[in-house]
Amino acid sequence: MPFGEVVCGAPGSGKSTYCYGKHQLFTALQRPISIVNLDPANDSLPYPCAIDISELITLHDVMDKFGLGPNGAMLYCMEYLEANYDWLEEKLKELGGDAYVLFDLPGQVELSTNHESMKHIVEKLTKSGFRLAAVHLCDAHYITDASKYISILLLSLRAMLQLELPHINVLSKIDLLGQYGDLEFNLDFYTEVQDLSYLANSLSSSLPPRFAALNMAMISLVEDFSLVGFETLAVEDKSSMLNLTRAIDRANGYVFTPKPVPGNPSGPPDTVDASNLPPSARPNTYALFSSAAGPLKGPGAHARDIQERWIDEKEAYDAFERREWRKEGEMIRDAEARRKASEDVAKKQESTEKQSGGIRIRERKVPQKEKSDIQMDVLEG
Repeated sequence: MPFGEVVCGAPGSGKSTYCYGKHQLFTALQRPISIVNLDPANDSLPYPCAIDISELITLHDVMDKFGLGPNGAMLYCMEYLEANYDWLEEKLKELGGDAYVLFDLPGQVELSTNHESMKHIVEKLTKSGFRLAAVHLCDAHYITDASKYISILLLSLRAMLQLELPHINVLSKIDLLGQYGDLEFNLDFYTEVQDLSYLANSLSSSLPPRFAALNMAMISLVEDFSLVGFETLAVEDKSSMLNLTRAIDRANGYVFTPKPVPGNPSGPPDTVDASNLPPSARPNTYALFSSAAGPLKGPGAHARDIQERWIDEKEAYDAFERREWRKEGEMIRDAEARRKASEDVAKKQESTEKQSGGIRIRERKVPQKEKSDIQMDVLEG
C-alpha cells in the first residue's frame, strides 16, 4: 500500500524546496520516493519529477484559451484534473504499490481551504489505497507579529478541516527567524499554541480598539478547536529534516511498516507470516506500541532545543558545525591520501615483479641462534 504527503501552503512557504530536500534525504536513506507536481504554473522544478501535471494541462494554455486570470485559471486546472482523475491514477500505478509519493500543490491557499476539487482528489487518492498526511508549510517569520500569527493559525485550522487528513503544520525557514528580531515569547509558545490570550495586548496595540472583540473571538475559535500545533523545519539541516520526517511517518502510518531486519524476516510466534509481503503491508507491533503515542526523541526534537540552535545561539552552533565539517573533510582527505599511497605502493611492487620476470626474491631470515654461530665462526677464523 503506497504512502504519501500532500504538501500545501502559501506562496513562498518553501513547498518545492521542501520536496527537493526530502528527495535528497530519502535518496541518502535509500527510501523510495516519487514527487508529483500538481502546480500547472511551475515550469522550473528543482527536483526530479515523476509525474507532472503540465503533461495534462498548463496554466498559460488555460489563460490564453479562456481569457482567465491566474487565480481563475488555477481553479480551472484543478477542476480539470478532478474530471480527468483517471490520468493521474494511471500514472500513479506506474510508480508501484510500494511507493512513497509527495504531492506538490500550488500556492493558492483556497485550493486547500475552500475549493472542493483538491478535497475530492485527495478523497479519491485515499480510496485508491494511499495513506496520506497533509504537510502544511507556513513561513516562520509570521510568528514575529501577533496578527500574522493568528492569521496562520486560522489558515492552518481551515486547511485541517477542509482536507480531513492526518495533518502536520510546519514553521518553515526556522533558520532565518533570527533575522526578524526577538520573539515576544519563547518558541514553544508558538509551536504548542499555548494560551493565546497573552497576545491580546499585542493585537490591541496594532489594531484600532473596535477590533478588540473580533480579536478575542478569533482567539477563542482557535482555542475551542484545539487542533493546531506546529513542527519546525530548516530544510538544509539534516537533524531538522529527520525530526520532521519522523513526525510525518507517525502521521501517515509509515513508521508501523519498516523494512524487515536482515536475517530475521519472521515475526513473533503465533502470528501471520508476513515475510513475503511488501514493507508497506508488513505489521510491526513494536513500532505501534513504542512510538505511536510517545514523544519524539533525539537532538532538536524539542522547541527549546530548536530555539537555542536557530535563535539564541545560532552563531555559536554555526561555528561549531563549520569546525566539525572541516574535521570531517580533513579525515576524508587523509583517508583518500592513504588509499592512494597504498595503491601507488601496490603498482610499484607489481611493476618491479614484471621487470624481474615475475619472480619475487625474498630475503632469507636467519634465526637468532644460527646468526650467533655464524658470528663466532667469523671471529675464530
